[in-house]
Amino acid sequence: MTDRLPTYFVSHGGGPWPWMKNQYGPAYDRLEASLVDMRRQVGVRPRAVLVVSSHWETERFTLSSGAAPGMIYDYGGFPPHTYQIRYPAPGAPQLAARVAGLLEAAGHPAGLDPERGFDHGTFSMLAPVYPQADMPVVQLSIRHGYDPALHLDAGRALAPLRDEGVLIIGSGLSFHNLRLFGPGGAQASHDFDGWLRHTLLALPPDQRRDAMLHWRAAPGARQAHPREDHLVPLWVALGAAADETAACVYHEEEFFGSLAVSSFRFGAAPGEA
Repeated sequence: MTDRLPTYFVSHGGGPWPWMKNQYGPAYDRLEASLVDMRRQVGVRPRAVLVVSSHWETERFTLSSGAAPGMIYDYGGFPPHTYQIRYPAPGAPQLAARVAGLLEAAGHPAGLDPERGFDHGTFSMLAPVYPQADMPVVQLSIRHGYDPALHLDAGRALAPLRDEGVLIIGSGLSFHNLRLFGPGGAQASHDFDGWLRHTLLALPPDQRRDAMLHWRAAPGARQAHPREDHLVPLWVALGAAADETAACVYHEEEFFGSLAVSSFRFGAAPGEA
């Protein structure tokens, strides 16, 4: 068994879905089961979780550094009770400073934001994983411009955290085109998801990186991601485990009736060793 934690890229679903099971029925059952299973895969209790959020973009990498982060309801048109959700996980100011230091040392300007709260890409995704909200959590922003090389390199800079008990999770979505979130996006989602699974699972590390740098050439790429904000966290998670094998930990072909979506783990899972 290794003490090094894996990293994850999670397709986090839409809005505050864990608090809308009456409305969604079984639509999120498979995603929820995969998130719950993450605890078994990890096998140990991490010291903290670092979430790379697709819902926070900044000019430079920025860390949530407050001791008790609040909530950011960054969605619209949902039931009133979803604007009262609380996920009171503690922050981790020392970890935020450690992450900023690693990024700065690798040549990536980084800052701290003590006022930043948890957005739904963090609290909705973590609620099934750590339902007691007792795991310290720090959010990391993505950079404007969505440069794949920059985010892959930032991930590599953060790799030492894996040996320090920090679980790195990139939170996004393998298909994110809200205008085609249904039958209209079926073909693009299946084409792009098939490319993504082949690239991450079958290619050697150097070819995998090169494919990520040229992801726009993938089939269905721009239909799947008109803006690649929900793909960027994948690059950070992959960069932090750049030379290690990948596993698909969640996949379905008919998400919301027609879409293909996936989540991935990079590196060995202590709980499965």
